[in-house]
Amino acid sequence: MTFSICVREAYVDDDGLDQHRFGVAVTTRLPGVGALCPFASEHGAIATQALTNVELGRKGMSYLADGVAVDDALQALLNADDGREQRQLHGVDADGTFAFTGDECHEWAGHREGDDYTVAGNLLTGESVVDAVAESYENSGRDEPLAKRLIDALGAGHAAGGDKREDLPIQSAAVVVETTEDREMDPYYDDLRVDATETPLRDLRETFALAREGYEAALEKYAEE
Repeated sequence: MTFSICVREAYVDDDGLDQHRFGVAVTTRLPGVGALCPFASEHGAIATQALTNVELGRKGMSYLADGVAVDDALQALLNADDGREQRQLHGVDADGTFAFTGDECHEWAGHREGDDYTVAGNLLTGESVVDAVAESYENSGRDEPLAKRLIDALGAGHAAGGDKREDLPIQSAAVVVETTEDREMDPYYDDLRVDATETPLRDLRETFALAREGYEAALEKYAEE
């Protein structure tokens, strides 16, 4: 299933405490990708795709919550999965990264790991898609919320060719961001999905913009009360 990015970012909150945020974003030329592929919590972020095994994401997050390192957790799950050569699985935790592309994933398929992120894709027009996603994220800075920067990274991959299955017009996209910070109100724009549309990234950008506007309006309203 198409292409995705997982990232971690260290930051200092308003109280001067060290925190991490984790994010994952994915898009595909099939409906409902947000229900199957992206997983994130205060412990890390994981994407499972190609011939998708949702349990790799669910169990992977459970292992991270138990303190297992992301590379140990995901490799152990793949070792127990008879269909692993048809899978893509990648993710990050607070200390490491992991990325795997099975030998039987459909071309073009591959992945890229950076210091704080992983990108993977299959059934793409070429390696340039994964590179564009990674480079967009690397150059994104920290001025905008992570969710927006992840959506923009997917947009860069789409502009570089994206999913090659042009005969499948109904597509989807999703973004999820979680943090170790204990916040009174989580931003509404940190968990968004577009489940069935012909323009998933445009629609996800519009959804993000509206959710951000609604979040800021709620902050203003309840601050006054």
